[in-house]
Order: sequence, then C-alpha cells, then structure tokens
Amino acid sequence: MSAHSSFRSSADPGFGFNIDEGRWVAYVRRTLEEELEEDTQIPVSIFIVPKTLLLSAPDSYIPKEVALGPYHCFRPELYDMEKYKLAAAQRYQRETPNKKLQNLVDQYLKFELKIRAYYHKPLNFSGETLAWMMVVDASFLFEFLQVCAVGKGKVPANVPSRMSHLVELAANKAANNAIFRDLIMLENQIPLFVLRELLEFQFSSIELADDWLLSMLIGLSKDLSPFKMVEKFPKIQLMECTHLLDFAYRFIVPNLEEQSLDHHIAEIEEDGESKEGEKDSFTGEPSYLKRLVDEVWNILSKLEKGLLCQWIKCIIFSKPLKVVVKLPCTIISKVPVLKMLKQPLEQVFSALHKGVEKKEDEDSDSKGNKEEPPSIEEISIPSVSDLVEVGVCFVPTNEGIQSINFDIKTATLYLPIICVDVSSDIVLRNMVAYEACRVSRPMVLTRYTELMNGIIDTEKDASFLRDKGIIINRLKSDKEVADLWNGMSKSIRLTKVSFIDEVIVDVNKYYNGRWKVKFGKFMKKYVFGSWQILTFLAAIMLLLLMCLQAFCQVYSCRRIFLIKALEAAVND
Repeated sequence: MSAHSSFRSSADPGFGFNIDEGRWVAYVRRTLEEELEEDTQIPVSIFIVPKTLLLSAPDSYIPKEVALGPYHCFRPELYDMEKYKLAAAQRYQRETPNKKLQNLVDQYLKFELKIRAYYHKPLNFSGETLAWMMVVDASFLFEFLQVCAVGKGKVPANVPSRMSHLVELAANKAANNAIFRDLIMLENQIPLFVLRELLEFQFSSIELADDWLLSMLIGLSKDLSPFKMVEKFPKIQLMECTHLLDFAYRFIVPNLEEQSLDHHIAEIEEDGESKEGEKDSFTGEPSYLKRLVDEVWNILSKLEKGLLCQWIKCIIFSKPLKVVVKLPCTIISKVPVLKMLKQPLEQVFSALHKGVEKKEDEDSDSKGNKEEPPSIEEISIPSVSDLVEVGVCFVPTNEGIQSINFDIKTATLYLPIICVDVSSDIVLRNMVAYEACRVSRPMVLTRYTELMNGIIDTEKDASFLRDKGIIINRLKSDKEVADLWNGMSKSIRLTKVSFIDEVIVDVNKYYNGRWKVKFGKFMKKYVFGSWQILTFLAAIMLLLLMCLQAFCQVYSCRRIFLIKALEAAVND
C-alpha cells in the first residue's frame, strides 16, 4: 500500500527524501495497531502513466486546466483554478449550513489510509493536508457534474438551486471541454467514495445521494464516450467503481469476464446433460476389461515423454487401425453369440481416447494459465483499401465495442460508430493506460485501438470509413483522423481478446484466400523479391549471347550448326 509516504516532511510538498523520524514512528505505530483488514484489500487504481505511453503523447496525460488529487495539485501552472475550487467549496458550505466542512475533514481523516491505498505513488502529504485536498476537490467535482446536468436540463427539483451561476458556467463550452479532458486523465483522479461521502453530507440518505451521483456520472460518461450507442447502457454498480475514469471505462467497455462466465456456465450445463446421457446408456458397473485398460493407460501416461509411448499412441489412434477395428465390430454386432464382445471393445478404445483427450486438455490448460501475448500474425490486419479491393463491406453498428464482428459468408465487417474529436484522443489514451496498469484483465480497448490502427493507414482509409458512417469526423481533415489512430500504436503489453481476435483471424483468412492476393504475394516473393537473382541470370544470358555472336563472326556458324542444310530443307 502506498500509504508509507505519510511520514515524510511536510515542508517538502514534492517527492523528496526529507524524512521526519517522529512522524515515521507515529505512522508505523498507528498502522500496526489499527485493524486494516478491509482497507488493505483495496487494489491500487489511480496510477502514474507508464513512461512509454507518457513519452509518446505527454499532453494527453498531463492536466492543463485543473488538478484533482495529489499528483498535480502543487503545479504552479494550475494555481489559477485553485480559487475556483475554493469558491466551489464555499458554495457547498453555504448549501449545508447545518454541517461544517471540518466535520467532513474529520470523516476523511478516518479514511486516510483507505484514501492512500488507492494511489500507486507515495503521497508526500500529512493526513490533514490530504483530507482538506479531498474536500476541496470533491466540492469542485460535484459542482462541475451539476454544471453538466444543468446544460442538459437534468437538475432534480430536490437539489438546492444555483441556477444562475451554473448556467453561466455551462454556456462556456470551451472551458468545459478543457476541464472535461482533465477530469478523465488517469493521474487526475480522486476516489469515488470521497465524493459519495460529500453527497451524503448534503442529502438525507445515502440511497438518494447514490441515485443523484449515478445519474450525473452516466450523463458525464455519455458526453465522454466516443462511441455512439443505443439507449441500452450497462448496469454499473456504484460501489464497485473506484473513480471517475473507472466508471467511464465500465460504461464504454463490455465486461468480458461476466460474458465468459455465462458462456462457461452454459458449457457446464451442456456437459452435464451429455454426461447424464452417458450414464443412462452405461448404468452398469465398470467391467474388469475397462479397469485393466485404465491401469495400462496410467502406466503409459507416466512414460509420456518416451518414444515408446508416443509410438504406441500413434498406432492406436491411426486411421488404418480404426478402420480395421471398426470393421470386425460391425461384423461382430451382426452375430448373436459374438455380439457381447462389441461393448468391451468399444470401451477399450473409448477409454484410451478419453485418456488422450484428458491429457491434452490438461496440457492446454497448463499452457493457458500462462497467457502468451498475440503474435504478429494475430495483430496484423489488411488496411481498409486492401479489404475493399477484395470485396469486403463495412457496416456501422450502434452497440459499442462488443458489436465488432466479421461475417465471412457475406464478407461484411461490422464496426461500432465512433465520434472522433479533440477529446477522443485523450479519452482513449487514458483508458488504454488504465487498462495497461490493471493486472490480469483483458485489454479490450487496447485491442480495439490496434484493430483500428491496422485498418487505417492513410487518409483514404479514414475517408472511406467516414463515408460509410463508421467514423464521425469532427476534426479538420481525414488526415488528422488517420494520424490519430496511427499515433496510438504504443502499448505496454498485449493480451488476447477472444471476440476481436476471432474477427482478425477471419478477416485475414478471407483476405489471404483471394486469388488476387495469392498471385500478388507470389509475384512479390518469387519475382519482385528475387529481382537481384533475375538480373544476374539475365546478365549471364546476355553475356552468353554476346559470346555466341562474336564466335559466329569469326567462324562459320552455318557450317557448324548445319543451318544451310536446314534452310534447304525448309525451301524444299
């Protein structure tokens, strides 16, 4: 947990190394004496952007207007917004005259270690400084969410009215968009429970506060989301969200874990039904022959790495042996006396076959537990122009990332509608950075950006997708759209996302199966790729012809090659 920085000197607001030993001892004593079982289970969720991503586009990760949280709060260029943040806290205090902000600070001090647990980097602030920082930032964030709600006319009647002030702020769209972009940055987050505590001070119940906060966050996520989706949004549990960026990420990216769990449960039910059917067909006790086969198979399994076992497996499961065995079984089944031998023989090969399948499944599971990144072939995909040349159609969908699909029968690639503007780059980059910092979860958005980066190479590709309605371009030109996607190729790590990987595989399979593509690859590999060899052979051929010409000038080629006789025969 990152709370160990609370013992550093308060005189150094940065990440220095001045250590106050008294505060360090007090911190260690308090940490060891308090029961923090619940708090220590909080995973880190507010990260520092990895350097590989930060260096590629620093302006997309560093706030320029307003700082929320401890990472950027003391940057001099952001001091201008501090007076607005303090004014928001003053207005909040006036709206709740019965409760003092000091009471909220005391409440945050109780959760100091919990607040610190959310942050990846050590926080060089005292507990009281951190608590007041949370009060001011949460007040500003709450007011800004209300500004967004006022702009859409969604302020509930039971919320105290500051209409004139909020409407004036909502009218300044340029300032709002700049603050929008800062609020969604990964390093510019505060824990969401801090905002919930602030709202609980104002509302009569926590349920009412959660309903109001949920409606505001959904409205903000709609504005932030670059994807144009139908009014069918995912059900998000507010208690599970860690901060504003996390809520917006859950709003945009489908939860593949729940989908895979449902699919897994369905597979288990199907397997259960099939196993019950097998039990119904073979209700008797296992025969001695089957037990013998099991024992033999266990012995062979221990010798798996040996050549003998591999040779035996190849013989047992070879197609000729299966045909040889199947034919006598068919004959035996027709003879009444020998019919009883059919089931033991079937059990023998069934047991051996199941043993091999079980071992292969175990091997695949052991390999699957250690997930490998996708290969270059799994990442690469032809551009839009190349796909159009082989007959691929592009169709827009309004159901988000989960609607990505490729129908190989009709050669149709379905892609979600995405609005590309100034904010889209920042939103996507910070969500990709958030994905990269989280542990052992599929990087769906990263895989999507790689897909778009692969199919959009030039301005022509971006223009085609715009004409098809897949890209809504609010930038100056299609070239800026192409540059946006091509500039997002940086990634920390790669993970396999099943439904997007299947689309890439199917698209490549269709593309590489066209005769035009096959001929082009053949010419590139064996003709254009070997032009140096062909040039060398042509030079040798030319040299031989020149030698032959010189030889014929000195000697009579007609006499040597009997050309005269051939000419006479032709004339006759």
